Amino acid sequence: MWWDQILGAGSHVEKPFFCNLHTGCGFALVLCSLLLAGCGGGGDGGGNTSASSKTTAAVPVPPTGTIGGPRPKPGPRNYVLYESGQVRPLALSANGLRLFALNTPDNRLEIYAVSALGLTHLFSVPVGIEPVAVAEAGDGNVWVVNHLSDSISIVDVALNPPRVIRTLWVGDEPRDIVFAGNSKDRAFITTAHRGQNSPVDPALLTPGIGRADVWIFDINNLGTDAGGNELAILNLFGDRPRALAANTNGSRVYAGIFLSGNQTTILPPQNLTKRNPQRSADGIAQPDTGLIVKFRNNTWTDELGSNFNASVPFLLPDYDVFEIDAQANPPQEINKFAHVGTTLFNIAVNPASGNIYISNIDARNDVRFAGLAKRASTTVRGRLADHRVTVIRNGQVLPRELNKHLDFTRRFGTLAERQLSLSQPVDLLVSSDGTTLYLAAFGSGKVGIFSTNQVENNTHTSTSANQVVLSAGGQAGLALDEANNRLYVLTRFDNGISSINLATRNEIAHLQMFNPEPAHIVNGRKFLYDADLTSSRGNDACSTCHIFGDNDGLAWDLGDPDGTTKPIPNVFINTSAPVAPFVFHPMKGPMTTQSMRGLARHGPMHWRGDRTGAKRLSGETLEEAAFKEFNDAFEGLMARDGQLTASQMQAFTDFSMEITYPPNPIRPLDNSLTPKLARGLVTFNQGVVNVKTGLLEVCANCHPISPENGLFGTRGQMSDNIQAGERNFKIPHFRDQYQKVGMFGGFRFNPNSGPQIRGFGYNHNGATTTNIVVTDLGLPATENEELKSFLHAFPTESPPITGQQVTLDDTNLATVTARIDLLVQRALVTSPVPECELVVKGVGIRARGWLMLNNGEFQSDTIGEANWTRTQLEAFAANPNQALTFTCTPWGSGQRIGIDRDNDGILDGDE
Repeated sequence: MWWDQILGAGSHVEKPFFCNLHTGCGFALVLCSLLLAGCGGGGDGGGNTSASSKTTAAVPVPPTGTIGGPRPKPGPRNYVLYESGQVRPLALSANGLRLFALNTPDNRLEIYAVSALGLTHLFSVPVGIEPVAVAEAGDGNVWVVNHLSDSISIVDVALNPPRVIRTLWVGDEPRDIVFAGNSKDRAFITTAHRGQNSPVDPALLTPGIGRADVWIFDINNLGTDAGGNELAILNLFGDRPRALAANTNGSRVYAGIFLSGNQTTILPPQNLTKRNPQRSADGIAQPDTGLIVKFRNNTWTDELGSNFNASVPFLLPDYDVFEIDAQANPPQEINKFAHVGTTLFNIAVNPASGNIYISNIDARNDVRFAGLAKRASTTVRGRLADHRVTVIRNGQVLPRELNKHLDFTRRFGTLAERQLSLSQPVDLLVSSDGTTLYLAAFGSGKVGIFSTNQVENNTHTSTSANQVVLSAGGQAGLALDEANNRLYVLTRFDNGISSINLATRNEIAHLQMFNPEPAHIVNGRKFLYDADLTSSRGNDACSTCHIFGDNDGLAWDLGDPDGTTKPIPNVFINTSAPVAPFVFHPMKGPMTTQSMRGLARHGPMHWRGDRTGAKRLSGETLEEAAFKEFNDAFEGLMARDGQLTASQMQAFTDFSMEITYPPNPIRPLDNSLTPKLARGLVTFNQGVVNVKTGLLEVCANCHPISPENGLFGTRGQMSDNIQAGERNFKIPHFRDQYQKVGMFGGFRFNPNSGPQIRGFGYNHNGATTTNIVVTDLGLPATENEELKSFLHAFPTESPPITGQQVTLDDTNLATVTARIDLLVQRALVTSPVPECELVVKGVGIRARGWLMLNNGEFQSDTIGEANWTRTQLEAFAANPNQALTFTCTPWGSGQRIGIDRDNDGILDGDE
């Protein structure tokens, strides 16, 4: 059979994992079986017949119906948490007299005077939503990268006070910026290969296209269009870029792929031979699950060393860092480097040697099992990933482990080990003489200082002498002030800046920027990242896999070989009854990492819903109770000697419930649907007659879209997926489908499908690829493509217009009017929920702000002042140096962002 030919001789399977359709939940169940396996997904489950007979009689049948307990509806939020990862949040001016710092939660650029006496705050400049990177251009203007706004704010810091003079539009989720070229007059900006402001078709259904873009602007010729005119958009064969760095003369730019992978992929369930144990601790046979394989020495192998080359029908080149000729017209890729790391954070170039340093973590997801694994021979407990700096020297890729002092043979780490560990290395920079490397360890509350020569030669060691412990955690950004022999460090946990005396290597000052985040967000953040607090060795934290509260693009086999089966208490949808055995098996097989975004109102957690929330307290939502069940992961994954306390876990829960999905970059900004997407929605809502069963199957029955109730693809119920293995799964949401593009071909179609960007696809184990999704429904090709396209454009709790902005000045009214019209139109939408609140920021005699009201007038930041009309605002901006920036802010945050920064009821203009 074709199946045996693809998977290799000796495979014993009756039918592909994506067949075996059913009628219960209808088309929606079939869809999620193929797409997400969250209704089920083949391969996470079930034992054999004898195993089922052993457990069925003793285990109660789960209920059907709706989820009980508090089900709060969404409402306006004064602060919306997107938890965007800062990339380069600090920059020192070329003359060394100013420090530019990003106040990410407050959407501002903070400007400080630098002197031998320390930092003095000068100005606070409103920019876009979620600024993550800042750099000074050769003309003295400062460019800020706004992650959620898909924009660049150009700030003229020579004006008093400084202000935004131009807003550029770029692709989705921009992350970093550098200036390079002959005169360093070209701005390079990393973005995902998508976004409503991009002129490039994302081609989400087309294989062989890079998902990483670098936008390039000529800073001396930004064009006359409303959002600027880019010089070029360079496409790279990777999945979402993050870091950028340029060499000293600006001739070369290096771009790093954020979630670059590590040459691991998944084999679908097929009764694969796996190392013992084969049964749970209570004697139940393990499910028929998939298997993670890794490409080593030109061979796809598992932990047993078996050769699976015949089973993986594509290539996974794992390109991580791309070298760009910044002086070419247009700039072009000239080289690329593989195997740098799994998740790349930042890049620095040694100004003396030209060698390249990349901060990264390298995941060990090819290792099976979590927990102590007394009945098995492997576990990732205590070592989920290696935290590293990788050196590229003379074309060689040289990984360098930062925590060589750790002894992983022991069950627990020691205090001495933990005190020297560096976790999640993010920002890094090199001294001007090229001898010293400075490293910000986001999860360790410290900065590492290394000899570049020792790092390159792998002779570096971890000692207290080469680390500086700071008073606040979340070290996210660095700026080196060699004139004053200081290092400035942005500390994200408290939204502060530390000053380090490099002569004594100690912290000499710390200041905090204004922070609009509620206390429960500030207090709970550390439990996601702080490896010293949450792990035994100080190396790993939840964020090792849930990168900035999202996912890592990988699958992991985190089953517990010492565990026992557990009853399923979750509610099933009425049209799909549960099937025996009514249990969760502890050896669940590989599953892709899920995002921590959008947990509220979406039911039990994990693909199977095995964090059930069944023991929720009075007044507690199911989701809050379910999240607290992750407390055992601190022991089972991070090797912590004990779980968090109840109050600590409550703080972590309160923080995590706030993390929100960003706008879908595929949906049009006016939240309408193109004709193609509209036809896909019709199929989604009306269903299709399955050619194999003759029955009508309807997606929306299981995957509701209800913004007014905060539902985006699921009510959190369970269903039977009618696939081999464990068949009872949670019905999934579809908010992140556009992020999972990059694995085509796969295990059924186009077996020789060439190089792929990702090793894991859409469903729970990652084996479902783009060209397989919904194929077996019998839909005509055109209708099939329409449905896939709609799923990629699935709505989120943040409407598409969220964060979008435009700057009006005395020259461009004609070109920006259409965008202002759009922002006004969307801000007036109230049904089914408000889409955004429109604010306007600018500078007259002083900094000014306005908030658009429901009648289209604009309330100013001064009490008693008459409301402004749009015409009056346009007249205001017609004066030189009085540009106004219009921004659509999240529902409920307009008052704070627009006219009352500290939300104390006293407007900004009156304070």
